[in-house]
Amino acid sequence: MMNILLIVVAIIAVILLFTGGFVQSLNFLLWVGIVLLVLAVIIWLVRMLTGSRRA
Repeated sequence: MMNILLIVVAIIAVILLFTGGFVQSLNFLLWVGIVLLVLAVIIWLVRMLTGSRRA
């Protein structure tokens, strides 16, 4: 009985470890996406402003 409990706890620990790493990598990718989105908006605004000055 104790052996089965130990195996179940070990499996749960491994699942939580992988899930934690996955969530941290998703959090990092979320920030990278936000930064890229802000850069794209800034570049778009600069192009719009410089385009309107030439016209």
